[in-house]
Amino acid sequence: MPVLRSGSPHRSVRSRASVAGTLLATVSLLVGLPGTAGAAAGTRAPEPRHPEQDWAGSQIAKHEGTKGGVLPPLPSLTASVEGVDVSSHNANVAWSTLWGAGVKFAYVKATESTSYTNPYFAQQYNGSYNSGMIRGSYHFATPDTSSGAAQANYFVDHGGGWSKDGKTLPGALDMEYNPYGATCYGLSAAGLVNWMKDWFATYKARTGRDAVIYTSTSWWQQCTGNSGAFGATNPLWVPRYGSSVGELPAGWGFHTIWQYTSTGPTVGDHNRFNGAYDRLQALANG
Repeated sequence: MPVLRSGSPHRSVRSRASVAGTLLATVSLLVGLPGTAGAAAGTRAPEPRHPEQDWAGSQIAKHEGTKGGVLPPLPSLTASVEGVDVSSHNANVAWSTLWGAGVKFAYVKATESTSYTNPYFAQQYNGSYNSGMIRGSYHFATPDTSSGAAQANYFVDHGGGWSKDGKTLPGALDMEYNPYGATCYGLSAAGLVNWMKDWFATYKARTGRDAVIYTSTSWWQQCTGNSGAFGATNPLWVPRYGSSVGELPAGWGFHTIWQYTSTGPTVGDHNRFNGAYDRLQALANG
């Protein structure tokens, strides 16, 4: 009858436990690295501290400036439509004044991260619609606070939906310089691209529409490695405060909307749709 050596089963158990612990520690380290699928799970940034100060272009103006050439008047441009974008920093907007000045469409900030909704959203979103404008809503992205899917769902649940009524534009994702820290939100280029893919896929699953993306060429080149992953599916809304739209991010051969100034009349941010009014209607109708 064989004799069991004292302690050998215990050493075997301890050995297996040690290997398992090492593997678990390695996996935990990997998922915590920026740009990996699990990065956000263990290293989430705090929720935005001043979301009322974050809007489409708020960080573009700080990082890229607001001055440029003289914009040609609207009648001299072929096939373009005037628009504006607003957020809570604009408070109650004089929509009838803007409509009377020739503004025909608007984008309204709805949400940021998964904790903020624009307190003026109803006045702005419904007010622009009631004045006669085609309007849509946008989400200010904070990719370091939660997943793309979580933020897309929050957006759709708080004003970012879409209906085929001829006057509602697809939602837009605002990707720009981080107002709270690292320019690229502490993520690698691949990590940011994957975050956006998650956001866009979730939005389309919820609404049936490919969302618009708002981003500047400089930020895009710096933070995504100038990715060309979205040009074939997501219309481009590009800020550039000057006399021309300038260089576009990789993947897009043309822009859909140009935010050309942050100091326009009535509200600061003014835009031009790159096409005639019937093309704007077509974008709304999907």
